[in-house]
Amino acid sequence: MASIKDVAAEAGVSVATVSRVLNDHPSVSADARTRVLAAVETLGYRPNAVARSLRTDQTHTLGLVISDVMNPYFTELARSVEEEARALGYSVIIGNADERPDLQDHHVRTLLDRRIDGLLVSPTDGGSPLMLDAARAGTPMVFVDRWIPGVDVPVVRADGRTAVRDLVAHLHGLGHRRLAIIAGPAATTTGQERVEAFREALGAYGLDLPDAYIGQGDFQAESGRLVTEGFLDLAEPPEVVFAADNLMALGALDAVRARGLRVPDDLALAAFDDIRWFVHTDPPITAIAQPTGELGRAAVRALVDRIEGRPGESVTLPARLVVRRSCGENRS
Repeated sequence: MASIKDVAAEAGVSVATVSRVLNDHPSVSADARTRVLAAVETLGYRPNAVARSLRTDQTHTLGLVISDVMNPYFTELARSVEEEARALGYSVIIGNADERPDLQDHHVRTLLDRRIDGLLVSPTDGGSPLMLDAARAGTPMVFVDRWIPGVDVPVVRADGRTAVRDLVAHLHGLGHRRLAIIAGPAATTTGQERVEAFREALGAYGLDLPDAYIGQGDFQAESGRLVTEGFLDLAEPPEVVFAADNLMALGALDAVRARGLRVPDDLALAAFDDIRWFVHTDPPITAIAQPTGELGRAAVRALVDRIEGRPGESVTLPARLVVRRSCGENRS
């Protein structure tokens, strides 16, 4: 493997000049820079990233803590983060919080100890003193999808409220009046926001959201199944169940089928967070789609801006309703 001395000899310059070229120092002449870069290419030289980080105090590594790696939404988000980071010259270390605040903080602490340059987090709840302390200490940080109120860092997220209004308008147009929701954890901003948006959208049509039609889930499939069973046991079950994430929607679908019932004939079903699987279910599920790939890319760009001394800005992108056949559309 070629060394920095080999590059210097090949280019006919000093080791110090090679180092200045590799660190993009402005004092190097154009001719020397050209010869050094040509020697690097010829010899296939790769700088020692660990040694370079000790000199520059940068590791060119980002940390990403996601809420649940088993959730297809977060899997796609992580993929887009990694792709954009790589394009900008950064590597990514991923931690899976598994919707557990203690595990989330463990990953955050570990990543900070590894001297990452910046941190992307989709918080599992709104009460992490560790992230508040990290933000106050000046750690470059960006929240993606979810956020913690009171922590002054950029937030990259989708605006689901308009899409929820579109969904309720769609359901009302199909003749549905008894609409229920499987809510996400109240400790998460997305869990709170989706219930509030659903309630407001129903109110626009003079419809109530009674307590019996609000089921508390945890963004996991099993909670979707249990909540839907409770809805089906009511004296007046809802006509529609809106699951506030994709995994809870799949759990709801399991509960309906376990009773020998069918979607949408016996219970209509809609979901937040569209996934590719939904086109393959029977029937295909009507869902709200977030621009997941662009969210991941925008989050990386905002974080790199902060790392490199530019003001990283919050970004809000639109979500959209994808109409399929799980709410009785084929009957209308």
